[in-house]
Amino acid sequence: MLHLFHQPQTKKDAAYTVLLDDLERTKKELDHVYAAFSNVTEPDLIDAYIYQLNSAQLRYRFLLNSVKEYQ
Repeated sequence: MLHLFHQPQTKKDAAYTVLLDDLERTKKELDHVYAAFSNVTEPDLIDAYIYQLNSAQLRYRFLLNSVKEYQ
């Protein structure tokens, strides 16, 4: 039978979409944390933003590698 329309998304396609959404959300979080980090002078806040940056960078790297595996 000829399929003239696209098939419904498979689980793999749905997982890929979720990964892309998480990657975009993490990118926005990184941008936000970088902006906030550049505006603080309090040592405790600087430390807190450094931890947030490290966490977001690791998550971004993981998601980026996961997206590359799908391609």
